[in-house]
Amino acid sequence: MILALLAEAVSAGSRFEKACEVLGLSARTVTRWRTEGGGVDRRAESGTAPVHKLTTEERDTIVRYATSTEYRDVSPRQIVPLLADKGIYVASESSFYRVLHERDLMAHREPSRPRTHHRPKEHIATAPNQVWSWDITYLRSSVRGVFYYLYLVLDVFSRKIVAAEVHAEESATIAAELVEWACEREGVQRDALVLHADNGGPMRAPRCSQRFNVSA
Repeated sequence: MILALLAEAVSAGSRFEKACEVLGLSARTVTRWRTEGGGVDRRAESGTAPVHKLTTEERDTIVRYATSTEYRDVSPRQIVPLLADKGIYVASESSFYRVLHERDLMAHREPSRPRTHHRPKEHIATAPNQVWSWDITYLRSSVRGVFYYLYLVLDVFSRKIVAAEVHAEESATIAAELVEWACEREGVQRDALVLHADNGGPMRAPRCSQRFNVSA
């Protein structure tokens, strides 16, 4: 494999000696392989494990500490010094990370089920009055620190503003009445309409969620 890469580099225009240097080989060694061994990589692979390689027992000890009640919510970067404060040395920080990665324990070590992320349901509008989006926007007044609130409802497909009002307060009741008025004016059945909004308080209030098919 190494010699094939070397030949490819040379054929692409690289100097033979420079390509050998990049691969960590001597040009004389490669030439000898080609003449004596038919062009085969003759480097001997090490058949002995490193003397400092962690044993199975040591790996199990790392997992035992990392999954214990005391340390299961703590990263290896914190576990090692916390153990050192107690006069305990199990392995280095990098060894903790490596073993936990191998055991697939980096993301979740608690006994409970890991947190799952649910993607919000996607709504696609293919015609007007299928999906509306609404929000409340602050409007500055002439008095510092006092604001008005713009309630605006937009049809996602046509980009038409189907309703808009300005009020002195932020209220789910006002929002629900505004959307109801817009449905009557546009001739839209509430059951056939998806009303999209963010997770603000008025958007999640029962007054809106119970009357409309609310999507956040």
